[in-house]
Amino acid sequence: MHGKIKVLIVDDSSYSRQTIKEMIETDAEIEVLGVASNGVEAMAKTVKLRPDVITLDFEMPEMDGFSFLRWIMKDRPMPVIMVTSFSDSTTVFKALEFGAVDFVAKPSKRASMELHNIQDDLIQKIKSTRHLKMDRVGISSDPVEQAPEDDERVAYALDQDGPSQNIRVVTIGASTGGPTALQVVLTRLPAKFPAAILISQHMPRGFTRPFTDRLAKLSRIGIKEAADGDLVEPGNALVCPGGYHMTLKSKNGLVRVALREPAQKDRYIPSVDLMMSHTAEQFGPSAMGVVLTGMGNDGKNGIVEIKRKGGYTIAEAESTAVIFGMPNEAIKTGAVDRVLPLYKIAGEITMTLMGKRDKKWKKN
Repeated sequence: MHGKIKVLIVDDSSYSRQTIKEMIETDAEIEVLGVASNGVEAMAKTVKLRPDVITLDFEMPEMDGFSFLRWIMKDRPMPVIMVTSFSDSTTVFKALEFGAVDFVAKPSKRASMELHNIQDDLIQKIKSTRHLKMDRVGISSDPVEQAPEDDERVAYALDQDGPSQNIRVVTIGASTGGPTALQVVLTRLPAKFPAAILISQHMPRGFTRPFTDRLAKLSRIGIKEAADGDLVEPGNALVCPGGYHMTLKSKNGLVRVALREPAQKDRYIPSVDLMMSHTAEQFGPSAMGVVLTGMGNDGKNGIVEIKRKGGYTIAEAESTAVIFGMPNEAIKTGAVDRVLPLYKIAGEITMTLMGKRDKKWKKN
């Protein structure tokens, strides 16, 4: 993608179309080619104008967002960013599987003047498409996601009692492309998983609960949205709520979640760095850090802290990452032990842990 990023805005609200156009054109790298009020008009303008990126609302007359998304991904795949209301939260993650690359939460109609509050987030996500690999979007729907030999190696590891890294907490961080990448990893972990899992996925308030509920239905491990005071314990995955940071605190030998409100200056919310640094402090060499797809460098410092304390670190390979920014920044520190394609990460995590179980769950 060279020159300005050319955008088509698709939204049934004339106010939203005009406001989105005004806000994203404040960036010199972005040009709005046109707007459309429904899916049928959007199809015609996509063919005629040939945009680089489409912003898409789902609630439209004549042809809804899903129908348009299915068409665009089949006939002319390109980055689609959903600009959708909180009421659509249960459909967002299905749309990501269909091929949408990311989403921005649009305020309710009653608070339409707050639409300008999404400006920085939307501009950043549009600009991140310069580094996007469309062939990796929607990877969780790919029928060849994990080689059979990996499944066999994981099953073998479950029955062994050999040496292991003795990992008690696995931390996973992701941004753009993360929801589908996390689904690939978490749905491949075994029910007898002997460690806790902490997850920070860049996501706004109101969306992590349906995201977590969806993952829980698809996975063999327990997965829930983290709450303040939740115990960090084996076999369960805790997802940091959107709009918060996840830190840890210990008392009487037990480690619990301590949610923290972000500061106005914070760039990444939730912060992968903060989650991993706290885990390194509490669990030392018993911590694992995994950085998946995403724009920016969140997780870079956290991976260094985990490695400095003797933990184990993994980054997603460029060959499968939707955006290689976060994994690449982690790799460049020299603190990453393994660089693996997405479909091999669950097997690597499992085999590292399952050789030996440690039932003592206390602070180092």
